[in-house]
Amino acid sequence: MAVLELPGTEADTFLGVRPSRVFRPTSLEEAEEAIHKSAEEGLRLAFVGGGTELELGAPPTALDAVLSTRELTRVLEYAPLDQIVTVEAGLPLGTLQALLQKKGQMLALDPPWADRATVGGIVATNAFGPRRTRYGSVRDLIIGVTLIRADGTRTRGGGKVVKNVAGFDLPKLMVGSLGSLGLISTVTFRLHPLPESSSTVLFARLTPPGVGRVVAEMRKGQLEPAAVAALWSEAGLELGCRFEGFEAGVTTQRDRLAAMARTLEFSVEVLDGPAADGFWARQTAVREAPATVRAKLATLPTELPRAMAEVWPLLRKGLDSPRAALYPTLGLGFLAGNMTEAQALAQAVGQAREALAAKGGHLVLHAAPAGLRALTDIWGPAPSGVLISRRVKDALDPTHRLAPGRTVGGL
Repeated sequence: MAVLELPGTEADTFLGVRPSRVFRPTSLEEAEEAIHKSAEEGLRLAFVGGGTELELGAPPTALDAVLSTRELTRVLEYAPLDQIVTVEAGLPLGTLQALLQKKGQMLALDPPWADRATVGGIVATNAFGPRRTRYGSVRDLIIGVTLIRADGTRTRGGGKVVKNVAGFDLPKLMVGSLGSLGLISTVTFRLHPLPESSSTVLFARLTPPGVGRVVAEMRKGQLEPAAVAALWSEAGLELGCRFEGFEAGVTTQRDRLAAMARTLEFSVEVLDGPAADGFWARQTAVREAPATVRAKLATLPTELPRAMAEVWPLLRKGLDSPRAALYPTLGLGFLAGNMTEAQALAQAVGQAREALAAKGGHLVLHAAPAGLRALTDIWGPAPSGVLISRRVKDALDPTHRLAPGRTVGGL
């Protein structure tokens, strides 16, 4: 059966660029057919899953067609004893987690919009949440991938390799690629057991240096939290440290952190059950609440308190309803709000980037109105590695038809 092909509508608009066609394959074979057809006709093509991070990246320089992965939702292999699962890219993460939970397992990823975000989209955007503190990022959990290349041929890399592309670590290469190198059609992940117990230690009204001190003391004490997040408010930073695993270990680490906090004269509260869930729900709300501007800053973990003290005052002046969620053990932070005036905010973004670059950090706009995009590059200054990225693009998408212009350096 031929792949379903529909005319593009306003709902299919991709950062202001409307495609003339939409492919909706219901199998990997149909996806191959659609991509092969687009190659024969020279169509500029982008891929869409749950649509949760479409604003990440630059608008495509041109777009003729979009391929939706929403019907590619099969679980191809699940081996609970080996803690491995292989699924098609259009499967929503929430659906996958519900399946794994029945066997007492989980995929240790907790990005925003988890119920809608597809596994392929999560890989393509390198999405994550606070669990990255302990379990690592997508790069640490992905072990295999199937890629449909720009000419419509299928290639496998990583776990259960049948055919590979010489010289490339395909699973790692697909992380953060934004569909610019090919269609991520299947993904193989390693899994973890669901934790037996969980508890959160909450610090209230901390300063940025105070957050840095807590993190340093946790590291010195060899504590291993599963998630650490700090939420900004006018009263100060609210820091949550979650421990999870076997009950005895959770209790020991939680109590050690609480005792350490009291020694440092920090006010803390131990939260379990719904009270703990409430803090982590607030963290999720910061990431998911509607906003015209979203930004991610990255620096060394030891530099994050200083960076936030410098950068946050600059950016929040240009935002209405500003909010921030920080992952201090990772040196990462997400800022959001509604833009008040494009020129002022663009200037603030430039100043923030200069402050971060002085210590090896950077800032990327994950979402921005057209007025702000016109005044500043959403990626910031191109890194030195952009030449390598160009060579990879040339090798996997020689005619530069896939998501043209979306990634760093206009690739």
